[in-house]
Amino acid sequence: MDNQQLKHQRKRTFYDPHPDYKRPRYEPLKETHKKMRKRLAILYGSQNASLYIKELERIMKVHYAHKPAEMLEKEKNYDPRERFTEEDMILITYGDIVKGDGETPLSVLYNFVNTYNQGALNTIHLLPFFPYSSDRGFAVVDFRQVDPKLGSWTDIREKKKRYDLMFDAVLNHVSSMSEMFLEFRKGNPRFIDFFIAYDSPDDLTGEQRKKLFRPRTSDILTLYETINGPKWLWTTFSEDQIDLNFHNPDLLMQVIDSLLFYIRQGADLLRLDAVTYLWDEPGTSSIHLPQTHEIIKLIRDVVDAVGSGVALVTETNVPHADNVSYFGNGYDEAHMVYNFALPPLVLHAFYREDTGHLSRWAEGLDLPSDSVTFLNILDTHDGIGLMGVKNILPYDEIVFLIKTIEGRGAYISYKAGDGSDEPYEINSTWWSAINDRKTRESLYLQVKRFVASRSISLVLKGVPGIYIHGAVGSENDHESVKQTGIKRDVNRGVIDASSFENDFRNQDSKFSLICRQSSRLNTLRTANRAFHPRGRQQVLYLSPFVFALLRISPDEDEYILTLTNVTGREVQLNISLKETCINKGIWRDIIDESLIEAHKGDLKVIMGAYDVKWLMPENI
Repeated sequence: MDNQQLKHQRKRTFYDPHPDYKRPRYEPLKETHKKMRKRLAILYGSQNASLYIKELERIMKVHYAHKPAEMLEKEKNYDPRERFTEEDMILITYGDIVKGDGETPLSVLYNFVNTYNQGALNTIHLLPFFPYSSDRGFAVVDFRQVDPKLGSWTDIREKKKRYDLMFDAVLNHVSSMSEMFLEFRKGNPRFIDFFIAYDSPDDLTGEQRKKLFRPRTSDILTLYETINGPKWLWTTFSEDQIDLNFHNPDLLMQVIDSLLFYIRQGADLLRLDAVTYLWDEPGTSSIHLPQTHEIIKLIRDVVDAVGSGVALVTETNVPHADNVSYFGNGYDEAHMVYNFALPPLVLHAFYREDTGHLSRWAEGLDLPSDSVTFLNILDTHDGIGLMGVKNILPYDEIVFLIKTIEGRGAYISYKAGDGSDEPYEINSTWWSAINDRKTRESLYLQVKRFVASRSISLVLKGVPGIYIHGAVGSENDHESVKQTGIKRDVNRGVIDASSFENDFRNQDSKFSLICRQSSRLNTLRTANRAFHPRGRQQVLYLSPFVFALLRISPDEDEYILTLTNVTGREVQLNISLKETCINKGIWRDIIDESLIEAHKGDLKVIMGAYDVKWLMPENI
């Protein structure tokens, strides 16, 4: 284990499995109590707020009693501005996506990641590992159990010894096979108000339906038979995913209790899945509602008070301006937001061989505080979202993007729009999206293009998030789509560990080339403070063919000029050092260790096809 891995391991502390009520009890600060009570009053009225603030604080006190002394000591030195640093890099993966030798699928995954990580990745986002009935884990049957097909809570905690962990908090809905919903169908009074149910589909009027923002083309209501007769349930995503009713404060208390349970089981980050649809309200769009933001703020209050530096991550595949609204004021909502506009903008830059739209968007990126940041993803388990670039890329450019990627074997998923279906998501692996399988290009050039495109998520302000198929360069899995009829399965194929091991031994194989080139960039990214999420960035318009970004460390004592050629041609740059405000004569490319000397205040750089250069001034 290298020094970087040891450093991360020393940071980690674990909750005690049993509460110790002999320890000093948690007492909320008056300001925290006041904020939480106010949020409860906004959601449920003053009278209910008086009742439920007591229950909320009871839940927090029980959680606090699980904290060992070393965790409490560690919290004394916690700096929220350093919650994320240049060292952070997140791998996104299913628990059973790697097949190979091991006691459990989770242990197989762990061994695979350890083999090829080389110390750069410090966080694993385990996609839902709970028992489920559909949607590859997102129709959760039991929120408190690890799917026995994957492993156990012991497996999960074992991973935390070496990596930080991100868990999915699937807040919006539960499986139709969950105990909660089965009890609802039985007429159990405790669960009657846990769901939004109608006696007739006409109770949700046509006018109300028109106002709804729909991420799917399916009907919003699904018929289920219950002991009390037929009921039509609110189902935003599918007939198997029953929306939870957050109008019920008892439900919210149960959800918060579960989130704290995840933290005790090892969650360092909580991904709030589909959180924008949380508050269902007939007569509105039921998206981005004030009540939804208020719930996130309440969860933030709780996590900040007793969560030991745990971060909230919001997943909202919506236009960029709406997406960043989940930062709140920078201190009261998400610590991190998925940067959904980034993937289609990177694809567009490489398809058009023009960085104009990408550069202008990056120049306008802003964060409301130094305690929040972006999760810079290029691909996810779902695909490549398109909603993020709505109002950023012109419509005809989005059409061009879709037609180009469809020609490379991708699928397009749609959502319900005003009278027609609207493109919502591209379903493709990143390798198949960035490389045209019909060309006769050399494998070396394809790998260069692939690595160059992925490097942009490393240099942009934020934390890189890498989906496992994007890490290994998987191609589209059309056979899985044929078998299941699910478009997203094109990017969810099985990774055979032994096959990749054989490829790794062959230095000329795709996987071996990707590993060597990507590992170098990943390691450099996590070793240089200029890439700190809190550091500044400056877009330079040197050429439409090159994405140029100057990164500056928080203390302004380290500078790296990142250059990415998005074309298959040689590009010559003449960089005036006045634009960088760094008057140094010699610059070093930290990737290949070559030196470039300035002449009369200009830096002449020659970039080959899909070259990536990270230039650092010498002796600052």
